[in-house]
Amino acid sequence: MTVEGAPRSARRPDPRKARTRAALIAAGRRLLAEGRIAVSVQEITSEASVGFGSFYNHFDSKEDLFAEAVASALDAWGEMRDLAVEGIDDPAEVFATSFRMLGRMQRRLPELVRVVLNQGMSVLLTDRGLRPRALADLERGIALRRFTVPDAEMALMMAGGLLLGLVQLLDANPALDDAQTSDDYTLHVLLLLGLDGEEAKRLVSRPLPEIPDPD
Repeated sequence: MTVEGAPRSARRPDPRKARTRAALIAAGRRLLAEGRIAVSVQEITSEASVGFGSFYNHFDSKEDLFAEAVASALDAWGEMRDLAVEGIDDPAEVFATSFRMLGRMQRRLPELVRVVLNQGMSVLLTDRGLRPRALADLERGIALRRFTVPDAEMALMMAGGLLLGLVQLLDANPALDDAQTSDDYTLHVLLLLGLDGEEAKRLVSRPLPEIPDPD
C-alpha cells in the first residue's frame, strides 16, 4: 500500500508538527514556571517562536496547552525517577532513592521544578508522572511490611506534601546544600513511613546514580 493510501495512523509522523508541538509545550512550561498564565494565545506562540495559526493544530485552548505542559513536566520527573531506581528491588530503598533524587532536581532543573510547584498539591492527584509510581512503591512497601502506614493514599499525600515543601524550601533558599537537605528530608519521611532510625540512615547514605537530563 502506498503512503498516500495508508491509514492516517500508519503514516510517518511529520517532524515539523512534532517540533511545533514541542516548542509550544516548552513555552507553556516557561510561562508556568514564571507564574504567567494570564497570557493570550498570541503571547504563547510568540514565546514559542511559532505561527499563531499553528497553535490550534495542536491544542484547543491555552488551558489545554498548560495542562499538557504540567503533565509533561510530571512525566519528565517520572522518567528520571525510573532511571534512578532501575535494578532496585526493595520498595523502601526505591522510595528513598526517588525522594533524594527529586530533591536534588531543584538545583539541576529549576524551571521544571517550578512548573510543578506552581500547581501545588493538585499534582499529587494526577495520573501522570510521579503519582502512579509512588503509589505503587508505597503499596508494595506496605504489603511487604517495610512501611507501617495503614494506607498508601494517605502515605502518598503525606510524603508528597513533604516533597513539595522540600523543593519549595530549596527554591527559596539558594544557599542551602541541596544534597544534604534532600537527604535530611528523606530520613524523616522514612521515619514517618515506619522505618527505624538505623535503617533510614542506611538508606539515605547509599550512593545515588547519575541521572541524565530528560530529553
